[in-house]
Amino acid sequence: MTAMTLTLAACGGGDDNEGSTTDNGDSSEAAGSGEQITLTVATFNEFGYEDLLKEYESLHDNITVEHVKADTADNARDALRNSLGADSGAADIEAIEVDWLVEFMQYPDKFEDLADPGVADRWMDWKIEAATTDDGKLIGYGTDTGPQAICYRADLLEAAGLPTDREEVASLLEGDWQHYFDVGKDFVAKSDAAWFDSAGATWQGMINQVEVPYQDPSGEIIATTNPQVRELYDQVLAASTDAELSAGLQQWTPDWVAGFQSDSFATMLCPGWMLGIIEGNSEGVEGWDVANVFPGGGGNWGGSYLTVPAQGEHVEEAKALANWLTAPEQQIKAFEAKGTFPSQVEALESETLLSASNAFFNDAPTGQIFVDRANAITFQPFKGPDYFSVNSALQDALTRVDVDGTDDAQTSWDKFVADVEALG
Repeated sequence: MTAMTLTLAACGGGDDNEGSTTDNGDSSEAAGSGEQITLTVATFNEFGYEDLLKEYESLHDNITVEHVKADTADNARDALRNSLGADSGAADIEAIEVDWLVEFMQYPDKFEDLADPGVADRWMDWKIEAATTDDGKLIGYGTDTGPQAICYRADLLEAAGLPTDREEVASLLEGDWQHYFDVGKDFVAKSDAAWFDSAGATWQGMINQVEVPYQDPSGEIIATTNPQVRELYDQVLAASTDAELSAGLQQWTPDWVAGFQSDSFATMLCPGWMLGIIEGNSEGVEGWDVANVFPGGGGNWGGSYLTVPAQGEHVEEAKALANWLTAPEQQIKAFEAKGTFPSQVEALESETLLSASNAFFNDAPTGQIFVDRANAITFQPFKGPDYFSVNSALQDALTRVDVDGTDDAQTSWDKFVADVEALG
């Protein structure tokens, strides 16, 4: 049984008559109407769209754009599930995160077909293939990807007698996950701060390096019997609780946000989209930097798509806006605003991207760093329809041990097994 509870028939379809596109991703047919309309765009976390939406309004006198930003991706997913199930209430454009894309791909009739010859070569192959149904319907336009580096507090490392220069930090951390944890043990022996924010946050980087983690292509859930999953679970909890490397701050909670202001941890996994979140939570805090390294090699965490629900009243105008927002030119601007790393082929070759730096992160050459980290990714994990639910259950298991302190590792694992079995 899948995690989705919509009682809908999964079928193909979509509009055959798309508006023609211009080089900047706009749709001349859809955008040419003089009708005064309001479009809603629902996102979560940081997409870097605030200024872009204002720019789009300035280019279209007849369009007002309202930006609805959920506080977490989980809440955005729940809201979209509810609105699709009720056939009302969805935004004109809905952002979908890659971990739950496959759930909604089961109901392609609930979304407009975004296939268009004008955007056929816009994205990396794996990005567009993930959002394309077997019969060729394109459910979403790719926004960003999540190549990962390590963000760190240079001032906390310096106080513990560790290197602070980003190239030296990259050399220090080069290796596998156990090496990352071993360096953390050296750090916490000389510091009052933890090494990383939480087991759950670190888990995201570890599990995304497993090719088939939770569910195999036949649909069978293998999470509780996959030895790689159990080994990583034990490893991250041993580092978090036994070695006391974790600050025990569950991501996205108020305590986690406050931890940025209280020198709670020295390093964290950071896909490009995390840079804007770190900066926003660290106002007045100095010392953040980015190292061009990641335990185990390369890894992708996150990346999203813009979809156009079929229930909308202005689907052609919504398509045009989604098209424009995901054009290479706009994605470079989003990267400059919030660090969201582009998924567009042309954008990856942009000198603007390659030369980009981030003043908050000690002028780190973030463009080149994340291009390098993207090139280090060798595969994308298989994520079946139940991926989000299983991963949420695993995160709950980690939280019980690392954050709440209510369970030991084995007891919490047993509860995880029960939760997965309850999925059916």
